[in-house]
Amino acid sequence: MTEEFGPRAAMFLYRWAQRLRRPENLAFLPAVTLAAFWLGGEHHLVLAALGLPLLYLMAGAFGVDAQPPAGAAQDGETGLILREGLVATLDSILAGGSAVGKTSACLVVHLDDARVLADHHGHAARAEVLRRSAERLQDVLRPGDVVARLEGDSFAVALAPVGRADLESVLQLAARLQQALAAPIAIDALRIYATASIGFCQASRLTDARGRSLLDAAEIAAAEALGNGPGAIRAWSPAMQRASDDRASLRDDLAEALDRGQIQPFFQPQVSTDTGKISGFEALARWEHPQRGMVPPAEFLPLVHEAGLSERLGEVVLYGALTALSDWDASGLDVPNVSINFSQEELSNPRLPERLKWELDRFGLSPDRLVVEVLETVVATTDNDVVVRNLAELSKMGCGIDLDDFGTGHASIAAVRRFGVGRIKIDRSFVTRLDEDPGQQRMVAAILSMAERLGLETLAEGVESTGEHAMLAQLGCGHVQGFGIARPMRREITATWIGRHRARQMAATPTLGKRAG
Repeated sequence: MTEEFGPRAAMFLYRWAQRLRRPENLAFLPAVTLAAFWLGGEHHLVLAALGLPLLYLMAGAFGVDAQPPAGAAQDGETGLILREGLVATLDSILAGGSAVGKTSACLVVHLDDARVLADHHGHAARAEVLRRSAERLQDVLRPGDVVARLEGDSFAVALAPVGRADLESVLQLAARLQQALAAPIAIDALRIYATASIGFCQASRLTDARGRSLLDAAEIAAAEALGNGPGAIRAWSPAMQRASDDRASLRDDLAEALDRGQIQPFFQPQVSTDTGKISGFEALARWEHPQRGMVPPAEFLPLVHEAGLSERLGEVVLYGALTALSDWDASGLDVPNVSINFSQEELSNPRLPERLKWELDRFGLSPDRLVVEVLETVVATTDNDVVVRNLAELSKMGCGIDLDDFGTGHASIAAVRRFGVGRIKIDRSFVTRLDEDPGQQRMVAAILSMAERLGLETLAEGVESTGEHAMLAQLGCGHVQGFGIARPMRREITATWIGRHRARQMAATPTLGKRAG
């Protein structure tokens, strides 16, 4: 019984404070004071004059406390309360604020590069950055505001009730928080600069403002900011909520889609600029959702990574690609190879070379029929010895190694050699309007010259017009692919496309590779 007295007493005072704060009750205070004088004289008047303000102060009637609940769990690194404590704090703020016509807002602050910091300088440095960041956030805020630690590298801020939390004032607060975090943090001999992406939601924007829903909305806005960062700020909106709900629904459907065969490789042809012949196909994952239709790759591929299903997707695409090669061979169609994009997770699997060798043997295919595509950003940033070893093993087996999206990831020439790259794929950003833009032509000519000196083959992505195709051929690019050649297609219709392409070749001798004399 005595253990429950504290919380019960606090709730009793809180409820009475809520009643006393009401304007209709505050209007009676002079009458109460006067009644005390009439009934008990000056002695009771003094007691009423001193006792009522004291009661208000004890009950919290002069303001709504934004203090965390007693006994709330705390983060070991920063000493801040955690998610559940923050939700309870927000519930208390919202309940108390509404009674006095005040409102609140929640901000979620995500440190952009904390994980990279851990990779480069260790977990101790990351922990120190988180601790210092927590202190800086608290220094910027008012005494009644509450900072909490969320999972990963995120913090949340619950604002004590204010008369007005309009968009401009919360934006200004978010900018101040970013500015506070931007100052360098000295750790031993290091000077570390942290940036933060911030999302927020005002309680007035929600139809049913509760602690959990307010925090969820701020996290949705923070995820949007993080996707547009570093250093972005985003305010929650209903459209953002709908997009988040759609993403969550798709994420829930992913595993079933892979098991039911809804996600399959489509194939986009690659052709030689010298002969016009098919030099290969690239296998690209496509999702045909039973209700939504075709889901754009830009929508579902990030979700595959978030859901930890990258290797499962890789298995589906690999099986489909090797099946297609076998079918083309059985039909007497000359397709030299098929290219497959491999994710960072797949490349980090020590058993990848062994698995690919087993799959090739199972289909009776030689390793040169498979081309492994690696993003330039992976080559430029990885220091993972397993990735280096795997690519070296695959190259030694005879598989081709393509460096995808070349020109976007700042890969060094040494890295190109280190990873056994045999061909670079020029990113579509350099190909767009190539036939009209002299600057684009000079850039592509420089890339092709470097590739020639290094003994590398070249392929241009995103070719959409005959003019771009012709200019790439004249500049000396070996292979092209893009919508101007063909869109990605189902395996079942590739044979028909190959037949039509051969017919076009026979009808006209290609002259793209020759300059006019």
